[in-house]
Amino acid sequence: MSVVVNKQRPINPIDYFPSGLVLPAVPLAVAEPNALLRGDTAAAVEEMFATAASDGVSLTLVSGYRSFQDQVSTYEHWVAQYGGDTAAADRISARAGFSEHQTGLAFDVGQDDGACTLSSCFADTPAGQWMAANAHRFGFILRYPLGAEGITGFSGEAWHYRYVSVELAQAMRKDGVATLEEYFNLPPAPGY
Repeated sequence: MSVVVNKQRPINPIDYFPSGLVLPAVPLAVAEPNALLRGDTAAAVEEMFATAASDGVSLTLVSGYRSFQDQVSTYEHWVAQYGGDTAAADRISARAGFSEHQTGLAFDVGQDDGACTLSSCFADTPAGQWMAANAHRFGFILRYPLGAEGITGFSGEAWHYRYVSVELAQAMRKDGVATLEEYFNLPPAPGY
C-alpha cells in the first residue's frame, strides 16, 4: 500500500503484474473490463461507491489497472496528441513502468452522467466534491492535487485516486499532507 510510484521511482520490476486483480461490482464508464483492481482496492471501491450512492451521489469507475504495454500505448497516444512533444505528454501521462495504474492500486473516477470525465471541471461536480470530502474514509487519496505538479510531476487530476489504506489516508488528511512524496519525506519528482 505504501509503495510510491513516480517519475523518480519506477515500478520494480518494470513489467510488474499484480496478482489477484478483480473487476469491482460498481458502475463502469466503459463496457470493457479496463477497470480491474487489486482485491483490497476493489473492496474499498465497492464500499465507497455504495456509500456515495446512499448519499445521493452516483460515481462511475473510468479506469483501473493498466499493463506495461497498455501504458506504452496510452503514453504514445498523448505524445502524438501533442505533436511529438514528450515534455507536454509527461505532464499528464506517465511513461510505462512509472504509472500507478500498473500497481492495481490506482483508478480514475467519474460522475455517472459523464460530466467532466477526465477533465479538471470534475472537481466541481457533485461526484468530484463528494470524493474530495470522503475518499480518505475508505483509504484513498487524491494522488495528483492541483498545485502539486512540482512535487508529483503531474498536472492536477481531480479524478485520479490511489488506495493507500484507511490508516494512511486518514493520517495524511489529519496532518494536512497532500502527497505521498511529502508524507514519506521523499524528494519531489517533477521529471524523469
